[in-house]
Amino acid sequence: MKRKFISASIMLMLLQCYYLGKTQDVGFSQFYDQPLLRNPALAGVFTGDVRVTAAFRNQWQSVTIPYRTYALNAELKMPVLTNYNLTLGLQVIRDVAGTAQFSTTQILPAANFNFPLSDDRPAYLSFAVMGGLMQQRFDPAKLIMNDQFIAGSNGSLSVLPASRQVFNKTDVNYLDLSAGISYSSTFDNDVQYFVGGGLFHLTKPNVGFYDGNIIIRNRKLGLNAGLSAPTSETDRFIAYADYFKQFASAFKPAGKGVLQYGFMFSRDLFVEDDMQKTITLGLLHRLNDAVIPVVKLQLSKFIIGISYDVNVSKLVSASTYRGGFELTLSYRDILNIHNSELRQVDCWGPQFKN
Repeated sequence: MKRKFISASIMLMLLQCYYLGKTQDVGFSQFYDQPLLRNPALAGVFTGDVRVTAAFRNQWQSVTIPYRTYALNAELKMPVLTNYNLTLGLQVIRDVAGTAQFSTTQILPAANFNFPLSDDRPAYLSFAVMGGLMQQRFDPAKLIMNDQFIAGSNGSLSVLPASRQVFNKTDVNYLDLSAGISYSSTFDNDVQYFVGGGLFHLTKPNVGFYDGNIIIRNRKLGLNAGLSAPTSETDRFIAYADYFKQFASAFKPAGKGVLQYGFMFSRDLFVEDDMQKTITLGLLHRLNDAVIPVVKLQLSKFIIGISYDVNVSKLVSASTYRGGFELTLSYRDILNIHNSELRQVDCWGPQFKN
């Protein structure tokens, strides 16, 4: 028997994957707030000792049952040797898509070790690994299969209540491993930047739902860059960019690459001691997919970000330019342990003001 999914929601999912080239991994429009998804070696590249970010994304509500994604990213920097430091990170994601409730759950701890390259200026090289549990599953009871359609129904949609299709399994569990490298430093006038690269799905796990049906999660290469430059005493210009590409065996390119980038302008409205009020406006772009306006507001140690995807892909005839709403909430702090304040003054570890 041919195994054909003909649920409209599944077809939409396949079309989305085909057009956007995002067949393997969950992503966020405010990608700079989920550094472990960009590159494990970007853990800790921020001003402070601890950062926790929660995110919620609601996509394609105008087209079908919405795809909803929840994420939690946590990072903790700590010294391990003189001028050396270790960042421990954790990336948790829960994604549920479409009628079949196709879900992806991942719990990925990470460790990033970085060390200075110069005694004259801040310049740090980082190496990181990330690995943990991944699960994908769906609910077959919510699918409509080809044998449920009644023949000879004069073109009307008549569906039997149940299918004879039998699935070997409705969930797959596997371990996933990634690694990355990054370099962060400064130019004159407090211009901060970083560049890096990460390699994901090193073990190329099998994610097929049928026994004997091997579907490999391709390795994925990610290249990352960021820059933060002051334009006045209160204003700052920020830029981010990522490029992802999948590779099959022997690093043969597979699928389409994904390019995402954005520019932001930040203004300090009030800064005094631990109190800070900053507003940030930006425009992001995911190539051949969406244009994304974003607004961020910082109130002391808390930052809230709101964005909306204006869909410009080939699905625009169905989406009518409506894509996804995204909300992030971050907490950042300098801990009063291990002489944190002194280490920040001494430019301990990579920093990036955003």
